[in-house]
Amino acid sequence: MDPNLIIMITAFIGVLALVFGLYSAFRGNSDSNLDARLAAFTGAAKPTKRNISQQLLRDGVSTAGGLVDGLIQRFSKLPLFFRQANSPLKIEQFLILCAVAAVLGALLPGISKAPLALIPLGAGLGASLPWLWLWWRRRARFTKFEQQLPDALELISRALRSGHSLSSGLNVVSSEMQAPISTEFRHVYDEQNLGISMEQALRNMQLRIPNMDLQFFVTAVAIQRQAGGDLAEILNKISYIVRERFKILGQVKALTGEGRISGVVLMGLPVVLFFAVYYLNPDYVMLLFNRELGRQMITAAVVMQIIGAIIIKKIVDIKV
Repeated sequence: MDPNLIIMITAFIGVLALVFGLYSAFRGNSDSNLDARLAAFTGAAKPTKRNISQQLLRDGVSTAGGLVDGLIQRFSKLPLFFRQANSPLKIEQFLILCAVAAVLGALLPGISKAPLALIPLGAGLGASLPWLWLWWRRRARFTKFEQQLPDALELISRALRSGHSLSSGLNVVSSEMQAPISTEFRHVYDEQNLGISMEQALRNMQLRIPNMDLQFFVTAVAIQRQAGGDLAEILNKISYIVRERFKILGQVKALTGEGRISGVVLMGLPVVLFFAVYYLNPDYVMLLFNRELGRQMITAAVVMQIIGAIIIKKIVDIKV
């Protein structure tokens, strides 16, 4: 049997054993956290930013031992990231998915008879795919929430003008609109029904959805409840400002579209050219892996690609 195949099979078995070991360490029962969660909902313990992260942490994983607990506390924002992305997978399930993707990515160069030097690259790309999917899901959820926010503010404003309270307006948004904004406003409505103040419930939503327009809404509600004023008129003005900002943002995206396409082409062209040349003349490309100077050139090319991507993003990413 090919020694390289034996090494890959052994590595696959070792990674599977490590994955199941991590799953056994992270798996636990979340029923013991009901008292703390009820205390946060009823207002017995004010849910600060740190408490919310810890609560989400307890919902996602159960630590087993001081070492695992220390590692989880170090990445305490990870459960909040999963909550913001509305991930259908728990953290331990997602880590297993990353490990399996890394193993498949490491096996792919061997199956396709590619250079063995590409095995670490394949493993890294395989492990990064689930994280890219989760990041894209989180970004898409934030974008949809931002697009729904003006309609939600106008709906609350109309509810206030018709004589309803602010909590009733939040309930209307959660009932009439689609996710994700209906889900987040439902959380706010349920929290204030369980005893948490309206300001704190809105701040909790702001921690889950870091949006500048939502911050305007939360600040306006806090000021109105302390100093008074026409909240319906304020919400109408905020909604108008958000819609105007969307118009300007659309114009900016249209003007910077050429730069974004150029960045994609410049980032993808070296990779496509590498595989094309490898398919036509493998010995010519293998010089980059067999010689020290070639490996240094690959390292320099990767670093320059990353720097170029950052510069292009800074140029086309205009804040509105």
